[in-house]
Amino acid sequence: MLDGNTARRALIKKFRKPIYREFIKAIKSYKLIESGDKIMCCVSGGKDSITLSLLMEELYEHGERNFELCHVMMNPGFDYDYVNHIKGIYDKLEMELKVFDTDIFKITKEMAADNPCFLCARMRRGALYGQAEKLGANKIALGHHMDDVVQTTLMNMFMQGSFRNMMPILDSANHPGIKLIRPLYLVGESDIIKFRDYIGLESLGCRCVLSEGKIETTRDRMREILNNLENEMPGVKKNIQKSIENVYIDTVLKTR
Repeated sequence: MLDGNTARRALIKKFRKPIYREFIKAIKSYKLIESGDKIMCCVSGGKDSITLSLLMEELYEHGERNFELCHVMMNPGFDYDYVNHIKGIYDKLEMELKVFDTDIFKITKEMAADNPCFLCARMRRGALYGQAEKLGANKIALGHHMDDVVQTTLMNMFMQGSFRNMMPILDSANHPGIKLIRPLYLVGESDIIKFRDYIGLESLGCRCVLSEGKIETTRDRMREILNNLENEMPGVKKNIQKSIENVYIDTVLKTR
């Protein structure tokens, strides 16, 4: 795997157009980062959050805005071999990683073993907000990319009959003063995968102990549908993402 400086240089040179420019565009378009911010960059250990960490480090060192930055991994109950592996990746990439432990997997398994995802996600989000408050951070950066945004939008349409999507920036209802930001909002997953492979980042896959042996999730199915559509009609994901902001109000039925 490449060292931190070389990996970041690849982002601003080889992957400048598909990743770095889209990252900067999202920050400027949605005003995600302002001078004086203290940002907690959340780490899961996957390709998306590690790519986000590298981008945030590059912006922190050479960007226009002055802000504080820390990389934080919440351990909901992963085995320590996995946690130590992620720590090793961050050491190699020359970034400091803070880890805090929780009992979320254990609690969720006891309370909602048959359908754990909703409760687990809610508890994880609450734990992250709590850690941000402890660190004095006013913004939490998550590694959701364009594909996540598109998948979520279509899942709400197909499964809930509503038009709702992931926002690039969101105020917390229960934690005043803290905003959630998604700097990879305009970056496609396929480009992150290419970057991951280029720098030699080992992908360990999902380590959720609650989903072991489960059938494919709705999101897995939506990902498959969208990838098939993208193969048939290149650019369809980008167009769906653009449509979220390109709504003709006069053609939308009002809720009764």
